[in-house]
This record gives sequence, structure tokens and C-alpha cells, in this order.
Amino acid sequence: MMTPRQRRMMWVALMVAGVSLAAFFALTAFQKNLLYFYTPSQIASGEAPKGYPFRLGGLVVKDSVKREPDSLTVRFEVSDGPNAVPVLYTGILPDLFREGQGIIAVGQIDDGGTFQATEVLAKHDENYMPPEVAESLKKNGQLPADYSEYQKK
Repeated sequence: MMTPRQRRMMWVALMVAGVSLAAFFALTAFQKNLLYFYTPSQIASGEAPKGYPFRLGGLVVKDSVKREPDSLTVRFEVSDGPNAVPVLYTGILPDLFREGQGIIAVGQIDDGGTFQATEVLAKHDENYMPPEVAESLKKNGQLPADYSEYQKK
């Protein structure tokens, strides 16, 4: 038979264990749902995870958009200046998607080095550039001269 103090200690221990277990499950679920952002240069250097989804950002390379006939499949390249990553996407592209424009794509790298996109996000107006894309372009000296206009919008 347990004394009242032992019963109290058992309840405290069970509550601590329960809270710890709940925190572990919450952090595990949160970690699995994080989508990190990578630039084409980071992907080229091997920093991007294989087999896990992440965000790829950069500019759509001019003359790289190729649409497969009778299909919603589109191939294009995304660049941050020094490096470009081939992207394969099947679906309807946003209305504002075009060559030379900043985009963010969600997906993962396959074994051949092609980014298999599940979602493509285009800038929401003529003068907006995602901050991650602007920072990457700035680091690589590819930022447009009129970037101050991008910041004001």
C-alpha cells in the first residue's frame, strides 16, 4: 500500500511523462511539416535534402519554359544567377508565371537532379519579389537595378 505522499509523487511523475510525450509528438509533427527555402546555388552545393519537400526560389530562366503537348506538364529552369535547377511541374501554372519572373516552387529533388514541383507560386503583382529570392539574387549580383521599386510595393 502506498502512502499519500507516494501517490502524489506517482501522479506528478505521470503528468510530467504525459506532458513530455505530448511535447515530443508536437515537435516531431512540426519538424515534418517545415518547408525550408533553398536557392539553386544551395541545391548545386548539395545543401538541399534529398527525399524531403522544400521550397526552391529564383527567376525563371528565359527561353527555358517547355510545355508538353496535350498535357499540363511543364519543364523550366529556375536560376539565382550562377546556378540553375531544372523543374518539372504538372498542373495549371499561376496567371502571373512567365520567363524572367521570380517564383517559389514547392517539391523535392529526384535522383536525376530535377526538382519535381507539386506547387508553383508566382509573385502577386508586377513589382513584388519574394524576399528570399531578392536576397539570393543580391548575394549573386543578379538583383535588378530598380530593386528599390520592389521594396516599396
